[in-house]
Amino acid sequence: MLSGVIFDVDGTVVRGDEALPGARAGLDLVRDRGLRRLFVSNNPTKPAAAYESRFARAGFDVSADEILTAATVTTTYLDEHYGDDHHFVVGEEGLRALLSEAGLSLTTDPDEATVLLASIDRAFDYDELCTAMRVLRDDSVAFVGTDPDMVIPAAEGDIPGSGAVIHAIAGVAGRDPDIVLGKPSAPARELVLSTLGVDPRECLVVGDRLDTDIAFGVNAGMTTALVRTGVTDDADLDAADVEPDYVLDSLADLGVVDGLG
Repeated sequence: MLSGVIFDVDGTVVRGDEALPGARAGLDLVRDRGLRRLFVSNNPTKPAAAYESRFARAGFDVSADEILTAATVTTTYLDEHYGDDHHFVVGEEGLRALLSEAGLSLTTDPDEATVLLASIDRAFDYDELCTAMRVLRDDSVAFVGTDPDMVIPAAEGDIPGSGAVIHAIAGVAGRDPDIVLGKPSAPARELVLSTLGVDPRECLVVGDRLDTDIAFGVNAGMTTALVRTGVTDDADLDAADVEPDYVLDSLADLGVVDGLG
């Protein structure tokens, strides 16, 4: 029997500030069943409070303590493993602010950096790529990514995500990241499960991405449901390395999941 549900956000519940078709019906069903819920986003630039406001604009009552983002996973991981290091950030101001608020030391000096953190950056350019390459010439510098999303659903359509920036840097540096956080990483699983507080065998994860949401659930031993409201199509499903337990047109179809119907 299910006791908790993990929802992805973008492409699953909302796109931009608009509720996706079927989202309200699905969230109402989970509420009526009295299940614990947690909304987990691979967005590394915004805190939970910003998502609370975003959900409100879409017409949903979701509190900040029900939301966990890749920014939270990243700051937690860096604080635990690189708390005394100097972090060179390829990313947006929102991420830098969250890292600073967590007490982590940031640097813009390539020669001072002991960690390079790569993330989505809408201003990413050739000069920044050159600087990142310079930072990673020192093999002792840790290379960390906030999340693996190559493409993310936005209000204006799908756009490149953190994964695109991470891959560009990895390509010129000639080395893979030491770790990429966010879903489906082990640090994300540990933080999500400790926050939700349910046995993973009694948990359903719902999302629109096979390589993050569904892989996250499969690796944790959860029931998985993929919704077609985001970035995954039939061709992706046919070529997938991971297979969801359920494929739904939208959250409105959650009633077919054992333990919810």
